Amino acid sequence: MKFRVATAGLLAAASCAAQTQDAPPAPTLREITVSTPRGEARPFDVPGSVDRVEGSEMRDARLGVNLSESLGTVPGLQVQNRQNYAQDLQLSIRGFGARSTFGVRGVRLYVDGIPATLPDGQGQTSNIDIGSADRVEILRGPFSALYGNSSGGVVQVFTEEGEGPPTLGFSAAGSSFGTWRVGSKLGGSSGAVDYTLSASRFHTDGWREHSAADREIQNGKLGFRLDDGSKLMLVFNSVHIYAQDPLGLSAEQYALNPRGADLATQFDTRKTVDQQQLGLTYERRIDARSALRLMVYGGQRSTVQFQSIPPSAQSSPLHAGGVIDLARDYGGLDLRWSANLQLADRPFDLVAGLAYDNLREQRRGFENFLGRAAAPMALGVEGRLRRDERNEVRNLDPYVQGSWRFADAWTLEAGVRRSNVRFSSHDRYILGPNRDDSGSARYGKTLPVASLRYQATPGLALYASAGRGFETPTLNELSYRADGIGGLNFGLQPSVNTSVEVGAKARLAVGLLTAALFETRTRDEIVTNTNVGGRATFQNAGRTRRDGFELAWQHETADHWRTQLAYTWLDARYRDAFCSPSPCGTGTTVAAGNRIPGIAEHAFFASFGWAPPEGWRAGAEIRALSHIAANDRNTAEARGYAVAALYTGYVRRWARWDFNAFLRVDNLFDRRYIGSVIVNEGNARYFEPAPGRSWTLGMGAAYRF
Repeated sequence: MKFRVATAGLLAAASCAAQTQDAPPAPTLREITVSTPRGEARPFDVPGSVDRVEGSEMRDARLGVNLSESLGTVPGLQVQNRQNYAQDLQLSIRGFGARSTFGVRGVRLYVDGIPATLPDGQGQTSNIDIGSADRVEILRGPFSALYGNSSGGVVQVFTEEGEGPPTLGFSAAGSSFGTWRVGSKLGGSSGAVDYTLSASRFHTDGWREHSAADREIQNGKLGFRLDDGSKLMLVFNSVHIYAQDPLGLSAEQYALNPRGADLATQFDTRKTVDQQQLGLTYERRIDARSALRLMVYGGQRSTVQFQSIPPSAQSSPLHAGGVIDLARDYGGLDLRWSANLQLADRPFDLVAGLAYDNLREQRRGFENFLGRAAAPMALGVEGRLRRDERNEVRNLDPYVQGSWRFADAWTLEAGVRRSNVRFSSHDRYILGPNRDDSGSARYGKTLPVASLRYQATPGLALYASAGRGFETPTLNELSYRADGIGGLNFGLQPSVNTSVEVGAKARLAVGLLTAALFETRTRDEIVTNTNVGGRATFQNAGRTRRDGFELAWQHETADHWRTQLAYTWLDARYRDAFCSPSPCGTGTTVAAGNRIPGIAEHAFFASFGWAPPEGWRAGAEIRALSHIAANDRNTAEARGYAVAALYTGYVRRWARWDFNAFLRVDNLFDRRYIGSVIVNEGNARYFEPAPGRSWTLGMGAAYRF
């Protein structure tokens, strides 16, 4: 069985490390840390699957616009560029979030400690500025549950901290299909103050028809070291996006014209986003053993989206229209106390905290046409009001986590979080047959996690962990009902999952090898019920199971040769039969044992390159995914693919100047393939094609004052 094969691979990794237990840690791998609730820790010491990707690597020989360009090195993480900036990236961790037709769900996102995932579980990556990112950390497995609702995995992005004399940098890159990016960054420190300020602008005409996009980002981070030894950090971010939406294609449309977007052009489908947010973090050491940390944040986000819903479908007086207009105010805080204590004369670290988040939303719907539905005068314009409501989501989550090194080689770690999420809706559109659809719902769950870690040798660590998580429906998933009646779908329940993981981390003479074997069982899985015209409804669908194996290897020699490998096997299936759409009818039954759509069973990444600090550099990459089911019935799928990339660059330092330039070619062999799927799209327009061969040329310069 596959699960036994994966187990054998994990044991082989541990055996290989045991044979080299006397070898010292590889001197060519720089020691790094990752952020945890109890402080900074080495990834090798974390009893779970965690990876760190450096910001410099994300910018090296890449366009520097999307996380999908650089996170292929992380096993268990599937991130796809839809080639559609109106719908964001398609990001999932160990299958969590795979159902998302837009944005990110099931995975918690943070930027400089500020949640990019709102309290309902809906997140986005659009405000992440790669140009000023210091690093990205990806946590997978049971301990993700300590981050609360919808934490099937955690992705954290951190902005660089300014250091030394002021440095001013500029960068620019141009790519195929009318794509370009320009950016600037100022960073440094003076006395007790450090700062990083950046701005970038991105534009693309799009590979497909009707897929042009513009995005502007401003990002800043200011640090202040106070006289009493405490530290204050201010972060701010602003993003503006205008993006056309090319929509998906059916198999027939893809075969005839993969770059086409006739329906999108007819309705001028598009989205506009404006977001501004501000965060403040205060850290103070109380005494030699304990510290306090307070983070507060607030922001605003407005979204206007024009969909392709036909006017005839809006003739019902209960329909909410084909234009979505959202105005959101959000904010919250996280108060955390940490201490380094002793328990039975052994080191014991303890963290306790309280998180509060709040989202207030004004949701309005308009017709996307003028005139009568039977004979519209214009399409793709804002027409009459059809929906008006005020929604609110808030959570209040206390949590505690402890780590006890009860023996020289053994560490026990455990934690619990009580997550409470409340939804409420106040209907302000009560007209004719439109009744008052106001209502509320409250979801709560206690989320325990625990792990045991064994340091077998200085170069080998083994661990086992288990935990429970849960995922509430998002506001967007609650917003529509399959019966067409207005109001929120409060019949939708949260899903609850239980995860177990065993893993090994080995420092070999040639690098760092990590392996993990895991299983996740979920009940009341949230799945798509209907998905037509860009509007989806959802339902609960019984039990699911995800079995998986992850393997990663990093190697860097003293003469700057670098190798990275990542492999994921993920078998994700429904354990119970259900109907999609419901109620059951001819051809709507989803059989037990079907694959969960949007998830590749096999994923592989490999890169090999030469990257000296100065001079010429070059490398190659290979990415491969197996086929991906596009619907619950598994009657449609995107075929598997493998694509290659080559790049070369030049880095030079002259006095106070730093200069770099690169040339990159993606999809080297001009393969034709599906880049992502729209899960359960009701008109069978599942497929979002990826571009053919593309070129990127970029350069940057920085001056140290």
